[in-house]
Amino acid sequence: MTTTQPHAQYLRDYQAPAFFIDELELEVQLAPLNTQVVARSLVRANADNPSAQLVLDGIDLTLLKVRINEQIHSAYHLEDEQLVIEQLPQQPFTLEITTECAPQSNTSLEGLYLSDGAYCTQCEAQGFRKITYFLDRPDVMASYKVTIVADKAQFPHLLSNGNKIDSGDLADGKHFATWQDPFKKPSYLFALVAGDFDVLRDTYTTVSGREVALELYVDKGNLTKAPHAMASLKRAMQWDEQRFDLEYDLDVYMIVAVDFFNMGAMENKGLNIFNSKCVLANSDTSTDRDFHLIESIVGHEYFHNWTGNRVTCRDWFQLSLKEGLTVFRDQEFSSDLGSRALNRIDAVKVMRTHQFAEDAGPMAHPIRPEKVIEMNNFYTVTVYDKGAEVIRMLHTLLGEAGFQKGMKLYFERHDGQAVTCDDFVAAMHDANDTDLSQFSRWYGQAGTPLVSVQEEYDSATKRYTLTLTQTHKPTAEQPHKENLLIPVAIELLDQQGQPMTLMRDGKVLDKVLHLTEERQDFVFEQVDERPVAVLFEDFSAPVQVQLIRPSRISFILSAMPAATLAVGMRSKRH
Repeated sequence: MTTTQPHAQYLRDYQAPAFFIDELELEVQLAPLNTQVVARSLVRANADNPSAQLVLDGIDLTLLKVRINEQIHSAYHLEDEQLVIEQLPQQPFTLEITTECAPQSNTSLEGLYLSDGAYCTQCEAQGFRKITYFLDRPDVMASYKVTIVADKAQFPHLLSNGNKIDSGDLADGKHFATWQDPFKKPSYLFALVAGDFDVLRDTYTTVSGREVALELYVDKGNLTKAPHAMASLKRAMQWDEQRFDLEYDLDVYMIVAVDFFNMGAMENKGLNIFNSKCVLANSDTSTDRDFHLIESIVGHEYFHNWTGNRVTCRDWFQLSLKEGLTVFRDQEFSSDLGSRALNRIDAVKVMRTHQFAEDAGPMAHPIRPEKVIEMNNFYTVTVYDKGAEVIRMLHTLLGEAGFQKGMKLYFERHDGQAVTCDDFVAAMHDANDTDLSQFSRWYGQAGTPLVSVQEEYDSATKRYTLTLTQTHKPTAEQPHKENLLIPVAIELLDQQGQPMTLMRDGKVLDKVLHLTEERQDFVFEQVDERPVAVLFEDFSAPVQVQLIRPSRISFILSAMPAATLAVGMRSKRH
């Protein structure tokens, strides 16, 4: 029973772990009330943050044994929700911890739980500590080897992350399966599923010619509703290769879709777990909207394989590093495969209704918050959808080619690492030799900017002037705001609705204005007639707009060149 009271945590207090765990072997003997977990870790000290104690997280566990370098170790004590181990070897050492947990009694549905006759895990954000004592934080990344043992008749499918390297029958009607994930991952991406399911199988041949087994596990009787999700997965794999040059990296990709999973979907490495509603559909009972959402959610979780799994977040304050970027990627996936205009309208609807309201209320927070009490409270429309808009602004500023250069450098630098939002922006900056220091304020500043717009047209000089002013209302945690770099996508249309060439000093101007000061005048020359201004085209920045009307004014404010659009937040809470 936990007795620890919640307390505020701050981004500024981050410290690197005192120890790292490079390898972890798990042996899991499944039983409803006394699942035994043996965890063997290869532990090394962090020379930059020395400590005489190894402090591991654990909740609702029965500790049976502690061994170091294969010898019983007794220099430890339990302290609230932590196991504190002392008298540690100087060199890297093996740590073996044997515990028991009770999946059937785990009503939190975090960690390992038993529901509807199947075992399942949910470890994001801090659920792994309910399976074994561990450094349960995203900046501790280990390679995992997992052996699962259970009754064969009741649980014929034993699944975990990575590739299956062994399986077989045991005494007393039991069997085992061993999985190995060659890519290091944080504990929140660990997954285990054991049950009796129907399975849809297929294959996908990657761009390099590797054949990947695709397996979709569903509750009994649901197999006829699974083909659309499988087809969506194959489309997502192909799109990621073509648009981002990212290829899948394991021999098998598995999705488990069950009614009892308590969240929408979870991107565990190579073993995604979904609630059935996010995967299952057929033409008899589902709408076009259902099919669209399934495709986008399946794509979202698959795209996490690189943006979230291969490169993950250093701490939970950096959640938008993976979620904002992956929402942007799944929006682009849906737009490339379907109607870009309609998909953009959906996304902007979410921003203008849900996210703007969150920004205007007492719970306003930046996409990279500075303070939190409960980690699960990070899963907000601001972190996800506004986070995606911040990524989209980078894409608008840099263009598709520049953005892809930044993505390539990001993966080259940080594959296999736990990093920060600043690392992502630095990759974009360095790949394009573009100063993004002011743009970075979007990550730490809450609230929706207000951009006031005023126009003036001088027919004698044929000069057209747009005056843009940005203001920022105080929010609860941030009474003082700084000016942001706001990309303003613009077109000037003549009276026939045709776009004019944007000119100044005899040069053609870019169609994206950079609003960086509190007030800026943008002057366009050789404008033969009073134009109609199309501002914030494609909703180029998540701002509110106010038109100042000293005289006649004609504007079209658009989220698309004539419209607006809504994709819901594709989160763990979907």
